[in-house]
Amino acid sequence: MGTLVGHVAPGFGFFVIGLWHLVNHIKLHALYPNSYTSLPWFPTSKHRYSELFLIMAGCTMSVAMELFIGPARHQPFDTDGTIPSNHLHNFEHASISMTFFVYAFFSILLDKIETKTKYSLTQLLACVAFGQQLLVFHLHSSDHMGVEGQYHKLLQIIIVLCLATTLLGINYPQSFEISFVRSLSILFQGLWLMVMGFMLWIPQLIPKGCFLNSEDGHQVVRCHDNEALHRAKALVNIEFSWYIIGVTIFAVTIYLMLLKFYPEKAEYESLTKLIEQEEEFDDIEARKENKYQGSKSFLHVGKSAGPIDMER
Repeated sequence: MGTLVGHVAPGFGFFVIGLWHLVNHIKLHALYPNSYTSLPWFPTSKHRYSELFLIMAGCTMSVAMELFIGPARHQPFDTDGTIPSNHLHNFEHASISMTFFVYAFFSILLDKIETKTKYSLTQLLACVAFGQQLLVFHLHSSDHMGVEGQYHKLLQIIIVLCLATTLLGINYPQSFEISFVRSLSILFQGLWLMVMGFMLWIPQLIPKGCFLNSEDGHQVVRCHDNEALHRAKALVNIEFSWYIIGVTIFAVTIYLMLLKFYPEKAEYESLTKLIEQEEEFDDIEARKENKYQGSKSFLHVGKSAGPIDMER
């Protein structure tokens, strides 16, 4: 990160995964609304683990860009083997990518092993990844006090939403609303990352009164005075609110379209299950009838027994 490509590329990845989840959750709920159960990831028709392999490939490329391709000497360390100050953010961003790689890798292993807790553990791994991402952006080593900082503050709100809905999804896998918001928040995170890349590193899109300044080998947006800075931050807030409206309209429109495209399927119980329930019902009725007959016989014997004269 720290460049246009560094924000747009991972942002596009989050956007694609969020859109993929959104469409599949809506489709699954539209077809089976009564038995809907959320999934942490979705297999494809050609390969079961395409989504997870895509995440692993993207994370590998991100780590390579941050630590080996991006630096001028193609390695992030100083001559004495320490981490220089201008490469601290590279390690922070690489740490986020590594955590998402761990999530995807162990999701595959958990699915192959077929453990009873694979759903909750997979969701927990996603929580660790989002939690790590939130921690890094909140305690970022870069100066986030200006316009870029305002973008990152709003980004943290989206990450908190991703983390919260993923945590809730562990205990409420049947909740379509939680899965819907989670998918939408992942999509929105990707969209906002792409917006940050364009708005912070394309000179024509920088707010009036601000400019790109080269600092420690990185381009940073700075403003001429406080008035220009406050105006730029206000514009970022307005931009964020407009994107919220746009994403909401997009999500509801997709939902309504897919409801028409995927009509609800009739959910039938298996014949074996129905037979078992019928046999169980018959057994209960038989036990009740036997109990009733036994009580009736006891009463009949009691009434027919007359007084017995005892002779000494």
